[in-house]
Amino acid sequence: MPRRSVLFSPGDRPALMRKAPGAGADVLVFDLEDAVAPERKAEARDAVVDVLSDPEFDPDAEVTVRVNPGDAGLDDVAAICGEHPPDALVVPKATSADEVTRVADAAREAGTDCPVIAIIESAAGVLAAYEVAAAEDTVALIFGAEDFAADLGATRTDDGTEVLYARERVVVAAAAAGIDAIDTLHVDYQDDAGLREDARFGRQLGYDGKLAIHPAQVGPINEAFSPDPEDVTWARKVLRARDEAAAEGRGVFGVDGEMIDAPLIKQAENILDRADESY
Repeated sequence: MPRRSVLFSPGDRPALMRKAPGAGADVLVFDLEDAVAPERKAEARDAVVDVLSDPEFDPDAEVTVRVNPGDAGLDDVAAICGEHPPDALVVPKATSADEVTRVADAAREAGTDCPVIAIIESAAGVLAAYEVAAAEDTVALIFGAEDFAADLGATRTDDGTEVLYARERVVVAAAAAGIDAIDTLHVDYQDDAGLREDARFGRQLGYDGKLAIHPAQVGPINEAFSPDPEDVTWARKVLRARDEAAAEGRGVFGVDGEMIDAPLIKQAENILDRADESY
């Protein structure tokens, strides 16, 4: 399943969690960390368990839970990874492979294998991005620009140059490890034009998807990270021509006047993977 859009819902708001699948996001994140006040953490944990264990809650999406950092997160895992575990666990503020392994091991102790989506959102995390991405249980990285900028003491700007190095490093680390990369959020959920431009740029950088903090952001994000029909048509032509050339013993071939080499074949494969289509 693709991870184009990743929608967060507060873990202490059961109605919002149950409503979240209607937005059409590929990934749902029930948040036990930043979206929940400290005095409501236990209540939120219970609410998440109730939703996950409800047989009528069966969305066509990857359902995940963002746990708290440190030992509190291990308590979260023990509570939610029992009889009705989520599809994955989201680990905030990741700075090492050991943090990923600790959370995954806690899930196994609770009786289930739960892959980990790790959030890179600090200077130490950015420097360790590949180590985190390469951990056995990591299936995706998320770049968290707001916390990263705060950790640096950087001033956030509209063009985002202050976080561009980190944004690029995270996507490179994910690609090197062969896992998905999820781009940072666009904080103004009423700024549709800005969201579309930011998502387009994230896609250009190589990201597979983007965070959403409001259901209205899901549609534009899904659109930005879905291949254009023209690109899908081109990709199909390339892969069919590749197979025909291989059958005829030709190493070089063209499509619509364009000479095709290994990088373009890989690009065509990536397009169809994102479109979740064959040729």
